Amino acid sequence: MASDTPPTGNLRSIPTNVMVRLGAVLLMFTAIVVIWLSNLYFTQLFTQSTRVNAERQLSLYSGRIISDLQRNAVVPLLLARDTTLISALNTNDFVATSQHLISYHNDIGAKKIFLLDFGGRVVATSDRKELGIALKDKPVYVSAMRSSDTVFSSFESDAGLRGYYFSRRLLSGQETVGVIVVEVDLDSLFDTWSKNNATLIVTDSQGEIFLSTERQFRNQTLTEALSNQPVLTTMERALRATGEWSGSVADAYIRGQPLFKFDEKIPFQGWTIVYLASFEAIRARVNGILALEVMAYAMLFAFMFYILSRRATRKSFLFQAESEELRQLNDRLTREISQREEAERHLQVAEQSLAQSSKLAALGEMSAAVSHELNQPLAAMRTYLAGAKLLLKRRRPEEAMSSFQRIDDLIDRMAAITKQLKSYARKGSDELYPVDMRAAIQGSLSMMAPQLGQLEIELTETLPNHPVMVMGDAVRLEQVIVNLLRNAIDAMKIQSDKQLDILLVAGEMARLSIRDNGPGIDDLDSLFEPFYTTKQPGDGVGLGLAISSGIASDLGGRLLARNATPTGAVFEFELPLIQQDNQIAAE
Repeated sequence: MASDTPPTGNLRSIPTNVMVRLGAVLLMFTAIVVIWLSNLYFTQLFTQSTRVNAERQLSLYSGRIISDLQRNAVVPLLLARDTTLISALNTNDFVATSQHLISYHNDIGAKKIFLLDFGGRVVATSDRKELGIALKDKPVYVSAMRSSDTVFSSFESDAGLRGYYFSRRLLSGQETVGVIVVEVDLDSLFDTWSKNNATLIVTDSQGEIFLSTERQFRNQTLTEALSNQPVLTTMERALRATGEWSGSVADAYIRGQPLFKFDEKIPFQGWTIVYLASFEAIRARVNGILALEVMAYAMLFAFMFYILSRRATRKSFLFQAESEELRQLNDRLTREISQREEAERHLQVAEQSLAQSSKLAALGEMSAAVSHELNQPLAAMRTYLAGAKLLLKRRRPEEAMSSFQRIDDLIDRMAAITKQLKSYARKGSDELYPVDMRAAIQGSLSMMAPQLGQLEIELTETLPNHPVMVMGDAVRLEQVIVNLLRNAIDAMKIQSDKQLDILLVAGEMARLSIRDNGPGIDDLDSLFEPFYTTKQPGDGVGLGLAISSGIASDLGGRLLARNATPTGAVFEFELPLIQQDNQIAAE
């Protein structure tokens, strides 16, 4: 009977675990809903408060601008009645006039005060550096001369700075004798406001910005200024997305920061003031409340995870046996990987040996031509030596020394031939270093010179005057070039006229083109595959181009082939240029 009763502990643990998991899911869903609703509610609450404050600030800023304009607009009317200024204009005596304007300037607080004579020249000013400047063609003079009242105007100086002026004619009796000008200091007012978080903009009747706490906005429309913003960084895009997720779509953005936009008409010249208030304070307050909510839910989640971790600990013992089996399997895989790596190393050694064998085979083919090149100087040396012996017997040592010198020159020639072959025969190095492609081409041509001469091949070389430097190994570079030259020579053996063109170009990459006028290539797709050859048995095994393509890839370049028009084939060997030499080539 006892054996038929299932264990009560298992029956209880299963529903308990399910209930805990369901509770965690429900708690997570509740947390998301509560945080989302809290975010909407508090964002709307704080947004409304910020809008009310922003509208109040806009009215204060607008009033301050009107106040400054009205205060400065009265000054020309008062100074137009100043008898001292009128007397100075009548007598052309302006010795004390500038000092008189400076005293007014200090009392009034205007930016500058100008006195213009009838010809529009500055004869007195609160800024003595402006004396003598001609303003006859400026709106500040022209508008005042056409009106009997105080007029407002603005224009840019020769230095590119915009000024704002009130001006009025000065009358002596019924005749105009000059113009008094007061410059309003609106720029310093906006410089002071730029220290606040808000952005202030004033547009004229045409909608163009002429005053702003953001100086780069000036001389643009509001739409252009807000659209010509720099590209946002990843963090700024994330902050913008956060603001939009809060449920309040911003009116504008400056440097990725969301802003409210308010505007109000200024009862002066059709001006409009725009106030852009930041969302940052709202986001900070809302995020503070959300952080507290997240912390509370995190503590609840931690408690539930603690309950689940206890069951997970019990299950971990069941997994230990499986872990041991996996460990053994991993050891077997490790051993297999080591064996495969060893096999790959052996394969690399075999490939290197095969490449060296290909080079030695090429040297074997060149041996007959080299033997012919060496036989000629040997025969000449024998003749010179016999002549030198005869000259010595006849006691003519100076002429014998000339023969010996010729023998020495022939020895140098033979040494140069054998030295190039020995250099080509040795194995390449794995270490890369700067190599001039022109030197590699000349070395390869030196090795192939006997064959080129025997077959009477017309050779055309086009090489740059400056070094063409690439990262590589001179031996491997020469191996590739020699293979290409051999293929070109073999392709032209049946030709009556043999033409070989070598062109080296340094553009974005170093590109060596070798073109022959042979019959061309039938199968371009299989050309670089190992053991593919069109030669007769015994003439080659088809490894030269495959090895050359591999060397080009190892050096970061590539080897290409195509048929030329009307006949022949073109092989292109491309390698990356070294940066400093790439710049020289560009120059």
